[in-house]
Parts: sequence; structure tokens; C-alpha cells
Amino acid sequence: MSNNIKSYSNPADLKITDMRISVIGDGGWRWPIIKIYTNQDIVGLGEVRDGASARYALSLKSKILGENPCDIDKIFQKIKQFGGHGRLAGGVCGVEMALCDLAGKAYGVPAYMLAGGKYRNKIKVYADTPLKKDPVEMGNALKKRMENGFEFLKMDIGLWIASEFKNGVVNKNLIDETANVMHPFTGIQVTDYGISKMEEYVKTVREIIGYEIPLASDHFGHMGVENAIRIGKALDKFTLAWYEDMIPWQLVDQWKMLKNRVDTPVCTGEDIYCKEGFEPLVEARAISVAHPDLATSGGILETKKIGDYCRDAGIPIALHQAGSPIVAMANVHCAATIENFIALEMHSVDNPWWNDIVSLVGQEGPMIKDGYVNITDAPGLGIELNEEAVKEHLAKASEGVHEGENKFSIYPKGAFNETSEWDDLDSHDRTWS
Repeated sequence: MSNNIKSYSNPADLKITDMRISVIGDGGWRWPIIKIYTNQDIVGLGEVRDGASARYALSLKSKILGENPCDIDKIFQKIKQFGGHGRLAGGVCGVEMALCDLAGKAYGVPAYMLAGGKYRNKIKVYADTPLKKDPVEMGNALKKRMENGFEFLKMDIGLWIASEFKNGVVNKNLIDETANVMHPFTGIQVTDYGISKMEEYVKTVREIIGYEIPLASDHFGHMGVENAIRIGKALDKFTLAWYEDMIPWQLVDQWKMLKNRVDTPVCTGEDIYCKEGFEPLVEARAISVAHPDLATSGGILETKKIGDYCRDAGIPIALHQAGSPIVAMANVHCAATIENFIALEMHSVDNPWWNDIVSLVGQEGPMIKDGYVNITDAPGLGIELNEEAVKEHLAKASEGVHEGENKFSIYPKGAFNETSEWDDLDSHDRTWS
């Protein structure tokens, strides 16, 4: 009896032998790129979430050396306990991506096949558009996106609009210093006058771009749910695709309150780790759209589980993504497998060198074409790393992801330097007894 599985390696004998990382990026953005090496010269690519430390991945190295990378679920369950919400999940998720890339290459199949196959041949992406204080300038920037083929858009709407005007925001002076304070505890309020200025901003944008293309909103700022409801009611008339992260995702009762008081879909999830993190929101039917970031939500296979779970609850999925082409392509493979998928976020459509980091196996040109990414049957993630481009765009210390006051150093500083200091266990690491 013949074996119908064509092996491009000897998958049963694969072993992980090394992990190395290069951090690329510029300005306030940095992306730690992972390489996982094997005894059969197959290399898997992954990525720690944007703005997270490479140490989150390197701390896992001693726990995965010697493992077969095709045992994706086994390894994931082994390292899952060392991840957490937000950027803390970056290491676990980056390793999982690299394992999916490795397993796909070992078996000669695209990564989406590891998650059950695909529902679509191309993935709709939406272009995040940087903040612009002038609504006409924002409208024209979005119009340009549409002319370039994008069929889904997102822009920033928030307290910053109201704060530009006298008497627009109560406790305006606290906006910057409460950036790391949970929304209900800031004491910040928006006035009716401030809300009217937010309305004027969105109205101007809508007059420029029209209503044929979905337009979503990004994070609004740190204020209590009552203010979020007032803003939401005022902006409902503009038929936005969703209100994103108006309040912290942990506050399920407040999300349910918000959802029941506004007519626009409400959306959150980019900082939630694993399926169980989404369960309270989904079980309470407190959100309209789930918004996992694959580099936080658990990687390709776990995010597929989140998608299926939300589908059964009648909740669609949009994928948040703000990384390099590596994590972008991991998202593309995952999106292909999710029946209830809407669109995938792309943050770097204006970056002139973003596409240079990888070559697409079986494709020519940039990753995004006319607002979509095409799915290929290339093994693994279907990309090859451009080593010279990585060296050219190594990251430097920054002022923070959003150019804040906190300075972030870069580690490691070189291009895939050896990491033997992370090879050995040096602690009894376990989060359960």
C-alpha cells in the first residue's frame, strides 16, 4: 500500500536545534523576527508581536530544543503557560507561527492546511491610516486608499479631536499622563461641544469618501463607558463598521452595556490571549465583532479555534495586525481558514521597504494587490526571508511604539546572532502545581 503523503523531509525525525532573532523596524515600530532551526536544515519563520521584547521568545528556547516542530499542539501546550495578555503573548505566538511554517515545509503543504483548509483564495485587508488632525486631509488620504484598491478602511477617531477645542474635554490635561490608566479611573469626560466636533470630523470624512466602502474606527481614548455611549450614539448616524476598544476588554459588563446602547457594532480583542480569554465576552454576547491579534491570541491554530468559537455564537472575526510581512502572512493563512472572517488589518502600507523583507514563493510583486492578498499553495507560510533587507533595517532604540515618553532598547542588536546563553533551563518554570 503506497503512502499518499509526499514528504519533503523526514518529518518524524525532525528536531529543533536552535532559535535566533533579529529585530527590525524604524521610528516607533520594532518587529522581532524569529528563526527556528532543525537538524534537517529546514528553518521556520515567526515573529514576536510588534513592540514586544525578543526575550519573550528567547526564554522559551530551552523548552523547545530537541522537540519535533511538527508536534505543534504538544509544544504549544508546553509553552502556553509562559504567555499572557497583550505583548506578553508575543514569544509563545511567534514560536507557534514558526512551528506552523516548519511543519508545512516538512510535509510540503501550506500552513492553512494544518488548520483544516481554506474557505477563500484571497484575503481582504483594511488599511489603517495614520492620525491626521485635519478631517479633509484624512478624507483625502482614505480616498487615496480606495483609489489603490482597498475596499475596507480604518481611521482614528477619539478624544484628541475634542481636546483640540476649548471646553471640549473635562480633565484634558490628564489625557497623556493617564495613557496607562484603565478607562473608568481617569476622570476624563467629553462635553457635548466636544462630541459635536467629533461629529463634524467624521461628517467631513464621510462626505469625501462616501458610504460605499466600510469605514472602521480605531481606539477612542481612556474614558468611562458613559462617555463612550454618548460618543457612540452621536456617531451612529455615520454607519461605521465598528467602534474599536472604547473600553478595556476585561470589563465584560460594560461592553454589554455599550453594545446594548449604541447601534454601531462594537469591537475588541487585540490584547486577549487564547480562546479562554475571549469566552466571557462571547458568552455574554457583549461584542459585535471579535478582533484578535494572532501575535497575541495564540498563533495560527489557536486563532482558528477562536474564529470557530465566535462563528458558533454568530460573531464575525476581523484580524488585528501591525507587524512585518512574516506575521502578516501568518494572518493570511489563518484568515483563509476562518469562515466568519471579515478583513485583516495592515499597518504598513505606506512603508517603502516593508515588502522587501520577504519574497513570496510562487508570487510576483508586493504582498497586497488591489486591497487583497492572494493565497498560494507554497509550503509553510509561503515566504522566504531577504537576509540583506533584514540587515539593512535592523531596529534602533525608540521612544516607544506610539512615540511616547518611554524609551525602549533593542535586544538583540545584531542579525540572527547565536543565542547559546538561552539554551539551558535555569529555573523551575511552571505556573501550576
